[in-house]
Amino acid sequence: MDVSISRELIQKLPKTDLHVHLDGSIRIPTLIELAQEARVDLPSYTEAGMRENVFKDEYNNLGEYLKGFGYTVAVMQNREQIERIAYELAMDNLAEGVRYIEVRFAPQLHAKKGFDTIEVMRAASDGLERAKREFNSRPEVSDGSEPPFAFGIIACAMRFFKEKYSGFYHSFLELHRYSDPDQVYALASLELVRAAARARHEEGLAVVGFDLAGVEEGYPPMRYKEAYDFAHRNFLKKTVHAGEDYGPESIFQAITELHADRIGHATSLLNPDAIRSKLIEDRERYVRNLAQFIADRRITLEICLTSNQQTNSAYRRLSDHPFGKMMEYKLSVTLCTDNRTVSNTTMTDEIYKAVTHFNLGMKDLKNLLVYGFKRSFFPGDYPTKRVYVRRCMDYFEKVEREQSPQA
Repeated sequence: MDVSISRELIQKLPKTDLHVHLDGSIRIPTLIELAQEARVDLPSYTEAGMRENVFKDEYNNLGEYLKGFGYTVAVMQNREQIERIAYELAMDNLAEGVRYIEVRFAPQLHAKKGFDTIEVMRAASDGLERAKREFNSRPEVSDGSEPPFAFGIIACAMRFFKEKYSGFYHSFLELHRYSDPDQVYALASLELVRAAARARHEEGLAVVGFDLAGVEEGYPPMRYKEAYDFAHRNFLKKTVHAGEDYGPESIFQAITELHADRIGHATSLLNPDAIRSKLIEDRERYVRNLAQFIADRRITLEICLTSNQQTNSAYRRLSDHPFGKMMEYKLSVTLCTDNRTVSNTTMTDEIYKAVTHFNLGMKDLKNLLVYGFKRSFFPGDYPTKRVYVRRCMDYFEKVEREQSPQA
């Protein structure tokens, strides 16, 4: 480990979080307060109790990890709740030096009659905009000493859904009750991406991308091709949860069939033993070729170390995580939190774990952070993005100089 990279330095450096779920990142005191107001039953009404019973440092399995989302989604069912949670998420990021975030969530989990998916996205945008105005009005930002805060929103389609979680899905299932069940999920994703495109191009919201989340097995990327084709034609950037609980084939499909610009998790990417297809005979060659394919196209991998540790027993010892090999392959990688509350983590935590467990130096750290800014789905035009990235990296160098022993 490079001893010059302290936790304090990491916290001060400008950072991004390109893979952070809104419903997985609610402040626990806020969850408790909103649950009491909405009469939502919780297993505890203290932060310590929620940490003990729901939001833990370690989980036995993915089902236990996902349990908390039932509580968070339940208190995100109106404009005021969503706006507040989005605002607080932005402020929590700003408190640790994160200057750009892409907040993703599934608007259809929160929509209902009189509160459609575009209004849900607008509520989140309003909360993020409020934080942006407050932070960017600070003298050190307005005078150019520090880079401003910016954000984007990524609309998540779900590979499958449970009607109990959403009034929208209950109505959608009723509307399509005679359809092929597998097609219902694809139709819902198509409806969402159409709303996301309207939100961006007609409503002026910073909806920058489209995502597909949920259990991979049984729900291959190909089923959602129509929705991703629509996103592609309408200039929305694309990311896909792939290779998290299925083999490298899922990653290949996401890139080639869904036009993915980035991949969420991708932990199976370099694991030939994870391949499920019997058509692939030389598994070692397949993963090498896939890694080269990704490297050539600069497809960025959104890596969430803590979340992967908690949901996959193979990574309980962090040194076994494929992140190290991804760095060796010189892949475009950015570190993310996934869920700040459910995983009990921050961007500072994620980066410090990477530095300490994978022997990263300052050059490695700078590359990781610049990939986050460069490969973001920044809502402005390209010249504006270039200026913004340069400003953030100039600030990186300033902080680095100030923290060096010779300074």
